[in-house]
Amino acid sequence: MSTRPLPFEIDAAQAGGPLGMPAEQFLRDYWQKRPLLIRNAFPEFDSPLQPEDLAGLACEEIALSRLIRHDRSRDGWQVETGPFDEDLFPGLGERDWTLLVQDVDKWDADVAALLPQFAFLPRWRIDDIMVSFAATGGSVGAHVDQYDVFLLQGQGHRRWQIDASEAMGRGVPPQDFRDDVELKLLREFTPTHDWVLGPGDMLYLPPMVPHHGVAEDPCLTFSVGMRAPSVSELMGDYVDTLAAETDESVRYRDADLQLPADPYEIDDGAMTRVVEAIEAMRMQDPERLGDWFGSFITGYRNAQQVVAGEAPPPRIELEWLLSQGQAALQRNPFTRMAWRRAHDGARLFASGTAWPMPATDARMLAACAQLDGDAYGALSEAAREAVLELLAQGHYVLTEPDAA
Repeated sequence: MSTRPLPFEIDAAQAGGPLGMPAEQFLRDYWQKRPLLIRNAFPEFDSPLQPEDLAGLACEEIALSRLIRHDRSRDGWQVETGPFDEDLFPGLGERDWTLLVQDVDKWDADVAALLPQFAFLPRWRIDDIMVSFAATGGSVGAHVDQYDVFLLQGQGHRRWQIDASEAMGRGVPPQDFRDDVELKLLREFTPTHDWVLGPGDMLYLPPMVPHHGVAEDPCLTFSVGMRAPSVSELMGDYVDTLAAETDESVRYRDADLQLPADPYEIDDGAMTRVVEAIEAMRMQDPERLGDWFGSFITGYRNAQQVVAGEAPPPRIELEWLLSQGQAALQRNPFTRMAWRRAHDGARLFASGTAWPMPATDARMLAACAQLDGDAYGALSEAAREAVLELLAQGHYVLTEPDAA
């Protein structure tokens, strides 16, 4: 009995969701397995951002921005990092340049409003929404990303070429980089698929799928990227945490030492004891391991360090303002939160710190960007104390109710 191959392109116009299929089906058949072009993922899409807004943000000191220009005559690439002078943009011309700004969801609430559409993924896995504006012909070259990405076309049209050889069973495509440009561009790129995306179309790419996008006309693209730490990053932080927490009395021991055949040889017995010493240091407690990972992943790749601002009012005054509906607590957009269950309740993780509290509180705080008086009043004392400390650290700011 033959099985029909999964399509690389679908139309979501009648599906009632951005994936064009149930989320469970997408995760089973496509997530980290094969690319998918979803036509009409966001039907009649109205871009929440305009090109001039993006240019204005790229001029700010606080934004992470890049300008990439391509010289077609010699296939040369020029990369500049922001902030940029606003006088730069009128002189860039009408072709072959791209402006990219990271973390736009942190600066623009309308862009951040796209994120609930990706609630089929763990929120702590989503890194940011990068927005790019490309003049006609603008591109960043053929490349691969080491993480999953959803490329949503906002305005204009972009031609995307991808090499889906691996998903088609043809083997892994070449992934050597050119050595004559600043960017990590592929030396060889042979596309298997060629599509032009319009507003509302979205392309999903698993990690390491070669792709190349070129603007057919002036266009905006929203890139929803994932957080995917490398094993070396995980191990580096893990080992640093172990080293900081391990008792100095835990050492290499050889109470079973036998007379050595050669005193200069590191024999098999010595290596067995080395492994035992390392194993003794390893986090064998799931609670401790979970606390480490929650702290690590909410602090990983933070684009901006959250710092304390103006000192909050005394607790009694703050709680009175909240209870009277005269104030609310707005989470700093750069504060990442997640939570996990623990043997004694739960842990709320906020940008690398862990706070013990009941699971109902941790779940609510991780999901809510703003706390009003009712939400705060429903918290346990442990959760309130955590919120007050997070407020003092700048992870919340005191604002008017419903102020974005």
